[in-house]
Amino acid sequence: MSLRLATFNIENLMTRFDFTGFRNQIRQDRVLRLFDIRNEAEYQRLEEARTVAHTDDTRQHSALAIADADADILCLQETDNMAALQAFEYGYLFRMVGNGYRQKYLIEGNDSRGIDVSVLMREETRDGQRIECVDIRSHASVTYRDFGLYTPDLGSGLNPDDKIFKRDCLEMDLRIGGRPLTLYVVHFKSMGPGREGMDGRQSTMPVRMAEARAVRRIVENRFGAGRTADKAFAICGDMNDYQEKLAIEGDRRNGYRFVPQQEPVSALDTFTEGGFAVNPMLRRPVDDRWTLYHSRGPEERHLCQLDYIWLSPSLAERNAHHVPEIIRAGQPFRTIFPPGQEVERYPRVGWDRPKASDHCPVVMTLDL
Repeated sequence: MSLRLATFNIENLMTRFDFTGFRNQIRQDRVLRLFDIRNEAEYQRLEEARTVAHTDDTRQHSALAIADADADILCLQETDNMAALQAFEYGYLFRMVGNGYRQKYLIEGNDSRGIDVSVLMREETRDGQRIECVDIRSHASVTYRDFGLYTPDLGSGLNPDDKIFKRDCLEMDLRIGGRPLTLYVVHFKSMGPGREGMDGRQSTMPVRMAEARAVRRIVENRFGAGRTADKAFAICGDMNDYQEKLAIEGDRRNGYRFVPQQEPVSALDTFTEGGFAVNPMLRRPVDDRWTLYHSRGPEERHLCQLDYIWLSPSLAERNAHHVPEIIRAGQPFRTIFPPGQEVERYPRVGWDRPKASDHCPVVMTLDL
């Protein structure tokens, strides 16, 4: 009995327009800066037209990536609300995969922009095993004080009674053909702007460390500390951190070099410490584990894994010969692929946009 499990940061699956760029140029789309816009009403009209035109291609690409993943259970990040999820599933996914994802789950979390984690599930696996959601729990209300995770390095704007998760840790008890599987879906704190001499990753690291420790605490509270190894659980989502990266050197004229680099510290160390969870992506070659291309110009470019399906030790051992798949055909052409990894992009994918997402879906077949 097997199950295909996937995670995908679908990037701003929104039902709302964002007009804040009229007063805040940092939030203004670059194409509107090319035009002389005289007033706010005109800006809103143009932003609406730009967003609608851009979104149709984007969501076709998102749906193509999901169709290629062909998952039985799909964990999504950056979903606006249930209405957005239903509209996307009916208007785009349904046209490609038919009556696939009838079970949909979303609980509003803590994100200031209103983007949430969500889950889409088929009613049955590909081999006919029933997929049931027995229970679902949000942990969005957990505070630093609740878990004793407050530290001063979290930042001056945070206090012990603030909520740990920037979005949520959505816990789902599932039965697949009668067999139990517990799923944890997360979207950790993003790497914001640097502060106090640290880059964006370093300055936001304490928040992600607290989120990772909180997830581990939730799992251990559920199954018992020291008794989680033989349980069937998976932690899925956009962790916004990495333990290694593939630094990119060189240029288009002279060619690129891809240099693997280990990170001395990562929020994800919480999951690997003591063998608590296994990252099966390590079964892929070191230069072929990336799910996101990061660039702040020629001086700062790398490929890294931000999107994970962490497995409990017993689940990892049971699937020791299975390797995660990465769907990269929705990546924009600006993404620099290592030699031999190039893929045929979906129709109308652009240099930077449209694209399926800045992230790649990750999918893995699991024997239960």
